[in-house]
Amino acid sequence: MSNQVNSMNKGLTVKDLVTTGIFTALLFVFVLVGGVFFATNPVLTFFMPAGGGLLAGPIYLLLIAKVHKRWSLSIMGVIMGIIWFVTGMHWAFALGYLIMAIVADFVAGAGQYKSKKLNSLSYILFSLGGTGSYIVFFVDPNGWAQTMLGNGTEQSYIDTMQATANTGILIAMFVAVIITSAISAFVGCKMLKKQFEKAGITA
Repeated sequence: MSNQVNSMNKGLTVKDLVTTGIFTALLFVFVLVGGVFFATNPVLTFFMPAGGGLLAGPIYLLLIAKVHKRWSLSIMGVIMGIIWFVTGMHWAFALGYLIMAIVADFVAGAGQYKSKKLNSLSYILFSLGGTGSYIVFFVDPNGWAQTMLGNGTEQSYIDTMQATANTGILIAMFVAVIITSAISAFVGCKMLKKQFEKAGITA
């Protein structure tokens, strides 16, 4: 156990940073592909985080298996947050991923990045970061609308969202994210069994 803790506490090497960067790029693509179908529809857009969480689990878990050190997931969240922000997403979407990546980092770190259960929970929490923009939408719809209009979103798109939004949609959004990301993490654990064994990751 002491060797595992010492390994986790060692600083990130250049190789670790490169690996983190590569897997962050892959993760971003998978999240984007999973969520883009929902994002283009003002009625289904609330389920964009669920779509994004469905595909990226194996990539996320493989990153943990490759690096399994503190701050790698946090760095991933910073990079993704910057990318989302500069591509015109609401600031809360970027902030949500950043905050939840840091939370996810500490959750996975609680098991020295060696627990499948904690790593999977970490991914679920990370996926919930995509709800940040929609939380702000429900809390401050007018402010959210002004920000998105400034980012180039059409008024008709926003009007349809506001007409569709209700408490049921908000609850369904969170439930959907948890379910899809849990499925993705489960599939990832099955796919990466040999890689996990090599990295010393257990149930």
